[in-house]
Amino acid sequence: MKKILTSLALVGLVAAGTAAFAAEEAHNAAAPTHFPINEPKEMSWSFTGPFGTYDKAQLQRGLKVYKEVCSACHSMNLVAFRTLSDLGYNEAQIKTLAAGYTIHDGPNDAGDMYDRPGKPSDHFPAPFANEEAAAASNGGAAPPDMSLLAKARGVERGFPQFVFDIFTQYDAGGPDYIHSLLTGYDQTPPAGMVIPEGTHYNPYFMSGVSLKMPKPLSDGQVTYDDGSPQTVDQYARDVSAFLTWAAEPHMEDRKKMGFRVLVFLLLFGALVYLTKRKVWEGVAH
Repeated sequence: MKKILTSLALVGLVAAGTAAFAAEEAHNAAAPTHFPINEPKEMSWSFTGPFGTYDKAQLQRGLKVYKEVCSACHSMNLVAFRTLSDLGYNEAQIKTLAAGYTIHDGPNDAGDMYDRPGKPSDHFPAPFANEEAAAASNGGAAPPDMSLLAKARGVERGFPQFVFDIFTQYDAGGPDYIHSLLTGYDQTPPAGMVIPEGTHYNPYFMSGVSLKMPKPLSDGQVTYDDGSPQTVDQYARDVSAFLTWAAEPHMEDRKKMGFRVLVFLLLFGALVYLTKRKVWEGVAH
């Protein structure tokens, strides 16, 4: 009888412990203590690795997504129209694209500000007059400038991932984060999680459980001329690649120069070694 009672007590303790653990897990899911809640998904990009290059067709599609969707709220103040030649556009195309924007310029000879069509030397104009106006139009949170967004955003990868990154040369934290954020809006928050009013749940957001920006992309929103899929995932891939180029337009030249330097150092090291052997081969040690 004593053994039976002891066994029942143990079963009760195990059941209580399991229930408490499940309750704690549910509480942690509803009140996370680290962000983002989900780590960004690692994507395959043409520009990663020591020999990575930009896909110009993808960059052109990403520019189209930025123009038709993102530019309504986000500025790109550090990117000049003339640099779009890197995407494969010729001079006439760049002039036409720039002329489609209105640039607030001045003062003129009379001391007045005026509006004029854009020129290749201009930068992408901001959609709002100042940061205060941007915040007032977006629920109190000014949308960040996108010029360096792909370099400024990125989630710290804990142990042991950051160790592997040294050998794999992982350098896509920014585009991986942007892609995951743009495609992470359709998920349902855990039961019990409080989502502040006027915000939108996204488990990939790096600063909280939700953000002011509503879901910006939907299937079929942007028309592609090259037959690429017109889906949220493809839009997110393309605009992430474009923002990576905007943040680091000289990446390909940097990688080429780095490869040439490494080849030079290897050849130089071999020549130094052979010279040392030649000079000291007849000298007794």
